[in-house]
Amino acid sequence: MIIGGTSGLGLSATRKVLAEGGSVVAVGRDEPSVATACDAVADGGDDRFHGFAADAVDPGTADRAVADCVTRFGRFDGLYHVAGGSGRRHGDGPVHEVTDAGVEYTLSLNLASVIYSNRAAVRCLLERGVGGSVVNMGSVLGSSPSWRHFSTAVYAAAKAGIEGLTRANAARYAADDIRFNVVAPALVDTPMAKRAVGDDAIRAFAGTKQPLEGGRVGLPGDLDGVVWLLLSEAGRYITGQTIKVDGGWSVSEGQFS
Repeated sequence: MIIGGTSGLGLSATRKVLAEGGSVVAVGRDEPSVATACDAVADGGDDRFHGFAADAVDPGTADRAVADCVTRFGRFDGLYHVAGGSGRRHGDGPVHEVTDAGVEYTLSLNLASVIYSNRAAVRCLLERGVGGSVVNMGSVLGSSPSWRHFSTAVYAAAKAGIEGLTRANAARYAADDIRFNVVAPALVDTPMAKRAVGDDAIRAFAGTKQPLEGGRVGLPGDLDGVVWLLLSEAGRYITGQTIKVDGGWSVSEGQFS
């Protein structure tokens, strides 16, 4: 199942999994995104795809998605949790400016939702007893902050929390052959990143902070290969890792003009 699998990074991964012969239950936050996803996979994947609209912060959403996988496809093998987003409009920011509402909203969307989906996945995988894979969406901001353009303390805390959760899960369930890993991108051109991608100053900064391939902004497809590796049998000996797909962000100084 892909939580947040009907737009942006999640939709790109959905198409990748289908192209590799897998089947996907994808959860989107609204009906329009689900309809868009259905159209996007209509060529050669619609019989192996089911999407529905639900909120990832609802504890029951992931349980429903797991049940759909088992009912529709006869099995459940893994989770890719993509859903999340900025809490800037709700009160996230530098910690001295953070509001109570910003804390609640941002942690719920970006951390609590991941805990719920991981819980649902593990319960099913333990019941099946054949192992599986969980891939959680992190961010370079969880370990490589950039305060001038991306000063959202609660979001960074949530993404750092995802790494801690993932390592804890990896340790606990390794003997059950359930793997847990994080994919941590930098600035990627998605609907969530519209503000940053459309800002000339941020794009100029990203050009030095993400220097690979001419300093371009990342694309959703840049993550697909790593995600498939971690979900598939090709990654069967990888667990507890954070893989940064960041164009060099975490190893570059970056320069402000």
